[in-house]
Amino acid sequence: MASLIAILDLKGKPLIQRSYRDDVPASCVERFLPLVLDIEEEGQQVTPCFSSQGINYMHIRHSNLYLLALSARNSNAVETIMFLYRLTEVLVEYFKELEEESIRDNFVIIYELMDEMFDFGFPQITEPKMLQEYITQESHQLEKPVQVRPPNELTNVVSWRMEGLRYRRNEVFLDVMESVNLSVNSKGDVVRAEILGVVKMKCLLSGMPELRLGLNDKMMFENTGRVIKGKAIEMEDVKFHQCVRLARFENDRTISFIPPDGDSELMTYRLSKPDAKPPIWVEASIENHRGSRVEYLVKVIAQFKRKSTANNIEIYVPVSNDASTPKFRASTGRAEYAPDKSAFVWKIKQLAGGKEFLMRAQFLLPSVTNDEDVPKRAPITVKYEIPNFTISGIQVRYLKVVEKSGYESHPWVRYITQNGDDYSLRTAQDKGSEPIRQSTY
Repeated sequence: MASLIAILDLKGKPLIQRSYRDDVPASCVERFLPLVLDIEEEGQQVTPCFSSQGINYMHIRHSNLYLLALSARNSNAVETIMFLYRLTEVLVEYFKELEEESIRDNFVIIYELMDEMFDFGFPQITEPKMLQEYITQESHQLEKPVQVRPPNELTNVVSWRMEGLRYRRNEVFLDVMESVNLSVNSKGDVVRAEILGVVKMKCLLSGMPELRLGLNDKMMFENTGRVIKGKAIEMEDVKFHQCVRLARFENDRTISFIPPDGDSELMTYRLSKPDAKPPIWVEASIENHRGSRVEYLVKVIAQFKRKSTANNIEIYVPVSNDASTPKFRASTGRAEYAPDKSAFVWKIKQLAGGKEFLMRAQFLLPSVTNDEDVPKRAPITVKYEIPNFTISGIQVRYLKVVEKSGYESHPWVRYITQNGDDYSLRTAQDKGSEPIRQSTY
């Protein structure tokens, strides 16, 4: 429980606050930032939870704002912190961007949301779609109610879905999206390979259906005694939307749920696979001609199945800041100089699996530098997207829709693999002007 919730700017000035109990004075909010600064001056790390003079301060930071909860009791700090994150998600859902201006322009709605989401210091409703059903961004005139009763969404056991939904065409779309984070050292060894997966869902189904999703999960086959046909994977760090029945998943690895309406994120997972073959591999050889010019020979290899095709490949190769007069020759796609990124980029619209291509680049260097002055070369970075392909091998075995009316439904599944936030390959630090060896490529 918490006694007071407040949103502050970076200077510690409260923009909005709501008191739910009388055991914490409002003046404690203004003491928050000085306490944070005192902790930092002492060389200590500011933790999300700390106490001072009998008051517990629990906070998170979003953009240029602090979201703060105060309590005078031994509260559940983790639950309170999670509530602050949920409050952030709800406000972002309402206002698209959560910043000082959006708070100042929407005091009334924020107070309504804080009252519905928190009751006498206890978290209550945190589902954005449910809140949007009866707290809208439109102005309302006060009318005398005929009957005082709580909204249906509050009494519904399935809080993330409304009753009475109707669609002319019942469809559900699943997007299995995997992002690959990769780090390759200058010797060509993969030092880190990580797959971050997410299953996104768009549900356009009538009524209150139950969905059952089956994946080629290794543990599912082992628990049910089924024969493994094809490749099975072992997912790590699996996290589900609250609609998934966790007890059933733990028992027989069946993913069953009543889905939220519209767009939602059903599950996320992570795979650490250092032995995984990178889908897009890039090699580069660099020849430095005594500081007068530098030549690059870049090779890209599509290391995935021939039936798949990568789209919108962009390969960023770093160059020296004083390089000029670029010349390019590519066997496919086009290359261009990007001086604002201190790199040149090789763009390929489509790259079929198993294919490989070469590109040459030449730059003039206006000044002669010593080898000792050559800075450490930045890594090559790659962007791409491969539809109908997953690097982990995850597959949707079935997606069943069960609804009491027995209507016909149309499930659709799509797979996408793309680069993650860190997909980088380092090149060997060149020393001198050794010729480019064509046989290596």
